[in-house]
Order: sequence, then C-alpha cells, then structure tokens
Amino acid sequence: MPSSINNQPRKQGPRAVLWDLDGTILDSSHFHWLSWSAVLAAEGHPITYDQFISTFGQRNSEILQTYFGPDLSSTEIDRISAAKEEKYRELVRTRGIEPLPGVRRWLERLREDGWRQAIASSAPLLNVETILDALRIGDYFDAIVTGEDVDRGKPDPEVFLKAAAKLGAPPSRCVVVEDAPAGIEAARRAGMRVIGVLPSHSELSADLVAAALDDLPDNAFDGLLIAGEAKH
Repeated sequence: MPSSINNQPRKQGPRAVLWDLDGTILDSSHFHWLSWSAVLAAEGHPITYDQFISTFGQRNSEILQTYFGPDLSSTEIDRISAAKEEKYRELVRTRGIEPLPGVRRWLERLREDGWRQAIASSAPLLNVETILDALRIGDYFDAIVTGEDVDRGKPDPEVFLKAAAKLGAPPSRCVVVEDAPAGIEAARRAGMRVIGVLPSHSELSADLVAAALDDLPDNAFDGLLIAGEAKH
C-alpha cells in the first residue's frame, strides 16, 4: 500500500486516529453474549440473545438496571459487572481472538506515516489491556482512554476529546474509527471526522463508510482531513 502522507502540512498539529475497540479492531460480541448470559443466569435472570443485542454497547450500569430495575444498588451493579467482565476476559484469554480484516495493515501504515493512535473505548481498562495483549498490538497505541476515564458515555464526546488531548492533537486533525451510531455521533460532537465500519450495523452515517477496513481506499485517512480543512 503506497504512502501518500509525507507531503501533508504539519503546522496544524499532529494527526491522530482514535480507535473504538469492539466492532472495529475485533469482533468479540459472541464473548460478551456468553459472559452476560452465564452471569445473569447465575443471578436467576436468564436473558435471550435478542435482549442482549438490544442493550449491547451500553454501560453495564444501564444494562443491569434494564434487567433488574432502576433501584438496583451500586454495590450490586459493581458486583455483577465485575463477574461479567472477568468471565469475558477469561474467554478472550482461553479461546483466543483475531483482529478484523485490515486492522494490522492500517495500524502499521498509520504508524509508519507518523499518525498518533489511541484507543477510545467505553470498555474497562482490564478488558482493553487483555485484548491488546492477546492481539499483540499494544505497541501501536500512544494513549488509551477507557470507560473508567470518563463521566459520560457515548454519544457524549468526552472519550474522544480526552484521547485527542492525550495525543496532543486538535480535534480537527483527528479521525475516529467507529462501528456504532452512538460513537459516530460522539465523534461528530467532538468536531472530528469519522470512518464507519459496518460489521455491527447495516448502515452508518459516517463521513466514510466501509464494510471492512480492508475496503478503505489508500488515501482514506488523509482524504478526510484534507476535506475537513477545505471546509474551513
């Protein structure tokens, strides 16, 4: 894949790519389903797959209050959440995971071309670290922002703004990679360009949409920044 980035102006500040994790770098939704179904069944509240899908991507507190009611105590939320996340990490470690098509190629190319990269995910830090270790891709990222670092989840832009600040990149020089409408809305609110990847949804209203990262044109990331700068 030829590089087309070396001639880009740098006076505006560094360029950065902010990666969501699940659905963009990997698809571990099946592990989330297995861990939620096992833990909730043990709590006497078995769920169907359709129920799981209807809450997938929400914060654990929101998911649990959907199932157990709004009066569920924070102690119980923390206890059940911890059990679910430990089960999820166990599945990642024991069954193994693979990156989605095109992920390794783009991570390498972006690093070679001088882009800064960060994880900007609502997942817990232990989950992120387990995934990066299992995929052996942690060295590509200059910063990590997780659900534990923010007060408000997507579609609030907080997670992306904090990731950009950690990288020293202005929002106008950031490209977000997302797979969910809430994440795309968060990127827009942050004033960033966004690439939508489709495994989890049939359509997305991003600046650029692809079925997989392998399908992106060679100038995908550069082109989004150039188009954004042309509007100003």
